[in-house]
Amino acid sequence: MQPGSAGNGLTGSRGALFEMHAANSAAEDLADVERVLAGEVQTFEGIVRRWQGPLVNMAWRYCRDRGRAEEMAQEAFLRAWRGLEGWRRDSSFSTWLFALAANVFRSELQRFPAVNVPLEDVAEPAGPATQHDGLAERQSDEAVRRAVMALPTRYREPVVLYYFHEMDVAAASRTMGLPEGTVKARLARGREMLRQRFPHLGEQSTSRLSSTLRPQKEVPQ
Repeated sequence: MQPGSAGNGLTGSRGALFEMHAANSAAEDLADVERVLAGEVQTFEGIVRRWQGPLVNMAWRYCRDRGRAEEMAQEAFLRAWRGLEGWRRDSSFSTWLFALAANVFRSELQRFPAVNVPLEDVAEPAGPATQHDGLAERQSDEAVRRAVMALPTRYREPVVLYYFHEMDVAAASRTMGLPEGTVKARLARGREMLRQRFPHLGEQSTSRLSSTLRPQKEVPQ
């Protein structure tokens, strides 16, 4: 079944969490942007406070390094500050910011690639853990995370945005600056690569992948 078709959960409520957060902050974002452009430059701190956590977490999913993730997020905010007048308001500020950040993160990793273990070298996650086997479940979840990070970037990015950031295909498409059809195809290919390498993941369905990559309050120290 292809992404976006009935029954696979790639549309509909998938992006509700991300969209709700963006909607709740939309008025504050707009007000802060207006004040910054009017000369109250210190107001940009409000934007940073609201979005620093999500951007650092997003950067960490690209590079898996806390210090580098913070630096990459800082660079994204700097680019946003410099290009604030470029926000055309035909989309939400958060969509514009995430798209800008994604470009920054991609460029940074092209200059200095992260060292990832090849997908074929990642150990297969264990079968479903029993209700009381928390350690086995955590180890299996970590194996799934390593597997996602081992995907080629073109497939890893939509998987991370969709499952970790709770974006639907449309939001991921706007963030990546790609047509929805391309995002769907890459997401499907990334999932298929994981299923082929890790049969247990396919048996457990993508709900395991979704729960494993659920947003955390903060990235590891």
